[in-house]
Amino acid sequence: MESRSELDIKNEDNYDRLIVSIEAGQRGLNLLIAVCDDPRYREEIIERYEKELAPEIRSYRVEVARGEPSFRAAVASIVDEDEYLQNGGEAVLTVTGAEALLFLQRGEGRSQQEVFFGYLQWTREALRRFPFTIVLWLTNQLERKLSRRAPDFWSWRKGVFRFQCHRKHAVSRVDVAGFEPFLGGEFADADDDDPHFLPVADLQELIEKIEREKGEEDRKLATLYKRLGQVYDRRVKMGEYEDYRQEQDKAIACFEKAIALQRKFDRKMDLADSLGYLAELYSFQGRYREAEPLYLEAAAIHREALPAKHPKLATHLNNLAGFYKSQGRYAEAEPLYLEAVAIDREALPAKHSKLATHLNNLAELYRSQGRYAEAEPLYLEAVAIHTEALPANHPSLATDLNNLALLYESQGRYAEGEPLYLEAVRIDREALGAKHPKLAIHLNNLAELYRSQGRYAEAEPLFLQAVAIHREALPAKHPSLATDLNNLALLYSSQGRYGEAGPLYLEALEICDRALGPEHPNTIKVRENLERFRREKTD
Repeated sequence: MESRSELDIKNEDNYDRLIVSIEAGQRGLNLLIAVCDDPRYREEIIERYEKELAPEIRSYRVEVARGEPSFRAAVASIVDEDEYLQNGGEAVLTVTGAEALLFLQRGEGRSQQEVFFGYLQWTREALRRFPFTIVLWLTNQLERKLSRRAPDFWSWRKGVFRFQCHRKHAVSRVDVAGFEPFLGGEFADADDDDPHFLPVADLQELIEKIEREKGEEDRKLATLYKRLGQVYDRRVKMGEYEDYRQEQDKAIACFEKAIALQRKFDRKMDLADSLGYLAELYSFQGRYREAEPLYLEAAAIHREALPAKHPKLATHLNNLAGFYKSQGRYAEAEPLYLEAVAIDREALPAKHSKLATHLNNLAELYRSQGRYAEAEPLYLEAVAIHTEALPANHPSLATDLNNLALLYESQGRYAEGEPLYLEAVRIDREALGAKHPKLAIHLNNLAELYRSQGRYAEAEPLFLQAVAIHREALPAKHPSLATDLNNLALLYSSQGRYGEAGPLYLEALEICDRALGPEHPNTIKVRENLERFRREKTD
């Protein structure tokens, strides 16, 4: 796999080529193909060239319509309504939307993608009336199809500009495996070398189709709801989302429907998986009372159904332990973590990523209890495994580095901790994006390191970034936001900025009381900080 820096260099080279091609192709039809799988990155590129070309070259945008997926019609809809374009002004027309066209056939008709390619093949002569640069944005999968399905249109291209990224906005073949017979021949045009080939909208429509034709309690839906929930959950965890909370809510709704059907049809193993996913989502949203019975039921099913040393059991035990740790229930968490690690060591290869994750989690428990000598070798082993087993910029490695830095900070080993925090933040920004909650957590931790050293000017903007991300990405009363608010308040208190600190402490305490309860260690800590703040303020 190419490194991030190598991708950046290629992307910059392609961007420079794209700009030159747009500028050089004015006063005539100049058909360019731009390729990118990540809509967020695509948007960044479009905004960048629109800004760079202005005001000499005007920019216009249009989407291919699902109801009439015609490239020519999309372009004409802009030109026919704009006097500047009708008079032949210098312009670039950006065409998007092809990636959202449905792949699956509907009844006896052709799929939206098939109609789109059919129009393209007979579009070339009709485009002569548009003397502009037109940039058609596609995914890698659609670009591969274009050369086969519309060779005449393809032959008119003046350039192809590929922008690479690590994210995929499509459903994996694995997520719909086993449903080909139900879908008839609808997978015939899939690319054999692309594991991500089906737009999420297609899976949604497939579910709606089954609901209409077979009813909402059809057996197939038990699996499809789970698969769609996993897609949403994976997109959230890897930063593949446009609205974080919306994606979480979609995942929750899917797993709730899957669980109801899995209970009805007595599909216990699938039920355990769905219970585990839903419990994690509830827990992440601070819905702890709803989460705990789901964790317990999932673990109980796997204890009964699986061999004693099965890796899936280790995963459920680890997750239940993490839930207990998040509530300060350390005595309940430790034996579960230890059992999960013991199972992993026996059942998995020595360099398996899951073992590294579970080692890291056990180390986190020990660090929380001040058992630093027991925690450090576990952290170091986890980092070593993930460095060897994962891509260089994987979010799990960022988590390991952040947690090891926390240990060093707890021991006053600031010079060792800071570069680890910085590396974790760098990985998060590249792998997850600028608004992911995990980035906020790691920014907060780096800021705490700076605060503890009296480096207030460096700490404050990091705290503010963390608060802003969590306010946007998490439910309004989530414990992670309380942590950010408490730490920012500590910073302001240290600087004597009491008027700014007080409201933050109060909000943090309100969140902790509601989400964690008055006896949770985090709640107690915030309450103690607030009481100390009030004493300092009156002294």
